Amino acid sequence: MIIILSAITGTLCSALLACIPGLHVYNVMAVIIIALYSFQLTVPPEILIPCAMSMMVGYSMLNTIPSVIFAAPDESSVFTVLPGQKYLMTGRGFEGVIITAAGGLTGLFILLFIIGPTAPFVLPVMQSVIRPHVHWILWCIICFMLMSEWPKTGRLGQGGWRKFLNSCKTTSAGLLTFLLSGLLGFILIYKSPIPVNSSFQNLMPAFIGLFTMPWLILNIISNVRIPPQQFSTNMDRTAIAKGTAAGALGGMFSAFIPVVTAGVGGFLAGHATAIRDDRAFLTSQGTSKLIYYTGTLLFFFLPNLTMTRGGAAWMISGIYTTSSSYYDYYIALASVAISGCTAFLLVGPITRYIITFTTKYGFHNISIISLSIAAIFVITITGWIGLLITLTATAIGLIPVLYGSRRMNCLGIILLPIACNMSGLGQPIAKILGLL
Repeated sequence: MIIILSAITGTLCSALLACIPGLHVYNVMAVIIIALYSFQLTVPPEILIPCAMSMMVGYSMLNTIPSVIFAAPDESSVFTVLPGQKYLMTGRGFEGVIITAAGGLTGLFILLFIIGPTAPFVLPVMQSVIRPHVHWILWCIICFMLMSEWPKTGRLGQGGWRKFLNSCKTTSAGLLTFLLSGLLGFILIYKSPIPVNSSFQNLMPAFIGLFTMPWLILNIISNVRIPPQQFSTNMDRTAIAKGTAAGALGGMFSAFIPVVTAGVGGFLAGHATAIRDDRAFLTSQGTSKLIYYTGTLLFFFLPNLTMTRGGAAWMISGIYTTSSSYYDYYIALASVAISGCTAFLLVGPITRYIITFTTKYGFHNISIISLSIAAIFVITITGWIGLLITLTATAIGLIPVLYGSRRMNCLGIILLPIACNMSGLGQPIAKILGLL
């Protein structure tokens, strides 16, 4: 009973925080962990595991709402913004959210009935095969990300240098974004100004600046008004099936390969499966996001898997004692089932309320409040130094927004330093930059 209550409580908490644009589940988990450390409290696994897992599941299911309604995505949902905004501005924002949530539900079934039961036997073997090759896999991902942005202008039109230079604009903006965010990542990893007691949230101010602040600032400046919304859906089984297949590939890839987020995994899977339909695209992102967020924490509880810890797994590793049995893993899997079903049932009512609330009070006021909340979280966890990092990252994050390049290039903050470190280039580059 305590496991069920903990799972439902975590889901309800994540439902509240997921509806605030730009507020990430990792930020809230960081505040909880700081409080536990401050008061020297210990939490039994029967409460810690269901709470942590349900927060991840609930957030991955419900943060689609601000990604579509407010266009303030995290690093794993940057691709839902454009199709989601298309739905929103044509009065179909509710449908866009429901389609993405349906992808999350299919991802939940795949995680519970396919990935979860087979992971203890398959993933250790996969890890032993892939581990020596992770460095060049990351470099291939980086190259494809940057090269796939060319050309933006298409094949039609007058040829010559003018078209060539015009095609270079967004590609150059994407490359500049990637390099600047990568440089910021090197600074934060090798010579971070963040206080030691907040080091486990070293990259949090930068992520808020890169992925949250730019859209909130644009919402405040532009004062956009959304058209009247329809509360109906038009689901397509073929599109959902195709999107689910692509999302499952992308989500599992990003959950298993270090520093690859669901956005990148979904992007690669979308290209591999040639997704063109918006409904299939939104479905794939919902599936990919749920498997990524939930899988990265779920696999942490596998006793025979020594994956690189990141995100929530890295944060709770300081207050959780690793078990040598599969008991905790199956508690986590049961928590995923409870929280996933609960979160999906909450999507519809919460979306209706958020759309009504936004129509009444407007993007402008909500964006101001959301920006203030994000700034308060940064200052609370990392101090005023963290706020300065957020402002720097915001300037970088505005480049793709203003020049029409992919916001995914902001992930250079983790992709570039980690890829260099895995290739043995990290420390030489850090010395050149004066960070060592």
